Amino acid sequence: MSHNGNPAARQSSAASYAAAETAAAGAGLALQGALHPARRPVQALEGGTLLLLGTGSAFWPLFQSSLECLDGAPDPVDRWSARVIGALADTLGGTAYFPFGGPPHTPFINWALGTGRFFTSPSQMLVHDSAGMMISMRGAIHFEQEFDIPPAPLAQSPCDSCPSRPCLAACPVSALADGGPYDLAACHAYLDTSAGAGCMSGGCLARLACPLSRTARRDPGQTAHHMRHFHPQ
Repeated sequence: MSHNGNPAARQSSAASYAAAETAAAGAGLALQGALHPARRPVQALEGGTLLLLGTGSAFWPLFQSSLECLDGAPDPVDRWSARVIGALADTLGGTAYFPFGGPPHTPFINWALGTGRFFTSPSQMLVHDSAGMMISMRGAIHFEQEFDIPPAPLAQSPCDSCPSRPCLAACPVSALADGGPYDLAACHAYLDTSAGAGCMSGGCLARLACPLSRTARRDPGQTAHHMRHFHPQ
């Protein structure tokens, strides 16, 4: 799903990574990956510059005071994302895309892996070089022009230097196996029990077990919100 930015803004904007990073941070978002599709081919895009946006440390308090959070309507985080990232795209001169609203679905996993900052963990969940498994991609902005982006900080997956693989051992019902598949039914069944209350309020134990997840500074309230969306009760 995309939101077309203002054409006049796109023509007049002098886009830069630094400007996008500053604007995103002010909105409670974080740039978690970037790529040039002409140099690192991905699905659905051919050129320009693509920036992927995830939630930042300031996201949760900003979201909690938003109209989307307070109006009681469905899908508040998605609606917040569409409004905020759509406005950012208009301001910066790009086009917004979202990981919701399909079909057709935007290939966010393909884009994430293409940035070199996301990797497939042994559990088959994505892992990010700084947020670990506490990933919440809210949207992306594509610019027609190419501009400089920082290189990915890691040459290979952080999982390669993590021999203990706590993401596999932490799940109390062994729903995650090395190489997959993910036993979704076992996960949901456990969350329906009293023992699963801790996962519902504190977050997926496998995601939290990733050493890099500690650097994400995720508010527990945000994690609980995502768990309620994943497993409505």
